[in-house]
Amino acid sequence: MRENEDTYNVGWHFNKRFEGKGLAREAVIGLLDYLFREAGARRIYGFVEDDNIRSKRLCERLGMRREGCFKEFVTFINNPNGTPKYEDTRVYSILKKEWNSISAKSITNN
Repeated sequence: MRENEDTYNVGWHFNKRFEGKGLAREAVIGLLDYLFREAGARRIYGFVEDDNIRSKRLCERLGMRREGCFKEFVTFINNPNGTPKYEDTRVYSILKKEWNSISAKSITNN
């Protein structure tokens, strides 16, 4: 989602059947590369729930840094009783100059 002229918020959700196959990494590399090289992004950030170990690891492997944590952040999920579900949520980001300094080899070897 384009937030302003040069800042984008990204996110992903994959079917559990496809976990551990490298598809998320490949897709996110393509997305970030497109946004930086074609769409003119200067900064890209995303939110990752604290218990989503795979997505946190993916962000870190792609050179994104953790900027902070929103405590009990609202989600789009309700609890079984219908009340809103709140989760601790991390913010990860990367700048174009950081993305450009990461070689394709270092990304694909992680």
